[in-house]
Amino acid sequence: MVQTRWEHLNGDYSVITKAQALALDAHFVLEQSVRNNAGLFIAFNGTGGIWRKECIIDAGNWQADTLTEDLDLSYRAQLKGWKFVFLKDVTSPAELPSEINSLKAQQYRWTKGYIETAKKMLPEVWKSNLPLKLKLLCTLHLTSNFVFPFILLSGILNVPLVYIKQSGTHDDYFAFMSIFVLAFIGSFLFYLYSQKDIHEKDWKKRIYLFPIFLSGSMGLAFNNAKAVIEGLLNKRTEFVRTPKFSLVDKNDSWKNKKYAKTKVSYAVIFEFLLALYCLFGIGMSLYYLEISAVPFQLMFFVGFGFISIMSIKNLLVSKKEKSK
Repeated sequence: MVQTRWEHLNGDYSVITKAQALALDAHFVLEQSVRNNAGLFIAFNGTGGIWRKECIIDAGNWQADTLTEDLDLSYRAQLKGWKFVFLKDVTSPAELPSEINSLKAQQYRWTKGYIETAKKMLPEVWKSNLPLKLKLLCTLHLTSNFVFPFILLSGILNVPLVYIKQSGTHDDYFAFMSIFVLAFIGSFLFYLYSQKDIHEKDWKKRIYLFPIFLSGSMGLAFNNAKAVIEGLLNKRTEFVRTPKFSLVDKNDSWKNKKYAKTKVSYAVIFEFLLALYCLFGIGMSLYYLEISAVPFQLMFFVGFGFISIMSIKNLLVSKKEKSK
C-alpha cells in the first residue's frame, strides 16, 4: 500500500478547517513519516492511497466489524508481512469538515473505530512474532485515544483541585506535578515543525492557531470520551460518513446542503454545562489567586463553549434552511 499526504482543499475556509489542517499536517508530515521510516506500523488514512489487490485479499479483505475498516485492514496486512510506503511529498486533495457537527461525527467515528480495532487486533499483535518493541509501539498507537476520558476527567477535577490546594497540605505534590506542564512544549514543537516543513512562507501565521486547536481538542473531549466508552462496551453504531459540501472558497456554503445535521444530541447539553462549569472554575481560581490554573481552565471553557454553541447554532441554521 502506498499512502500519500492529504492536501486540504478548504484548509483556509474557516477557523474550524484551519485548526484541523494544523492537526492533520502534523499527523502526515511527522507521525506518518517517522513511523514509516522507522519500520513501524502505519495506517491507511481511508483515502489518498493505492492498494495491491493481492494485499487486500491476503489480509482477509475489507471487514465491517469496526468503524475504522481502513485501520483494521492496515494492521491485518502488515501482520501478514506486507510493506507500506508513505510519500510525504506526494499530495492528494481532500475536503475537511467545515461544519462543527460534521467534525464531531468524524472524530467520534475515528475515536471509536480505533478502540474497536485495538480490541480486535492487539491480541493478534501480541500473538505474532513481531519484536517486543514493535508490539509495544503498536499498543501505544491503537490505544492513543484512551487519552480523551482523561482529558475530560482533568477538566472536571480542575475545580476541586483548586479547593484542595487551598488546604496547604499538598504543596509538595502540586510542585512535583507541575513538571507535566512541560508536555505542552513537546506538543507545541510537534505542530511547529510540521508547519515549517510544508509552509515555508507563512508557517508563523499558521502556528498561531495552536492555542485554538488545543482548546478545540479539549472541547471535543466529551464527544470522544463517549466514543471510547461505547467502543469498550461493544455498543454498535452505524457508520456515519463525513459530509462533503464541495467548499473551495469562502463564498461557498454548507448551509443549504442536504447532508447538514438537524437533530440535537444530548451531548451538546453536557458540553454547554461543562463550559459553564469551567467558567465557574476560572472565577474561583481568580478569587483564590491561583493564576497558574486559569490558562488551563480558560482553554477548557473556550473549547466546550465553542463546540456547544456552534453545534446548536449550526443545527438551527440547517433546520431553517431545510424548512424553506
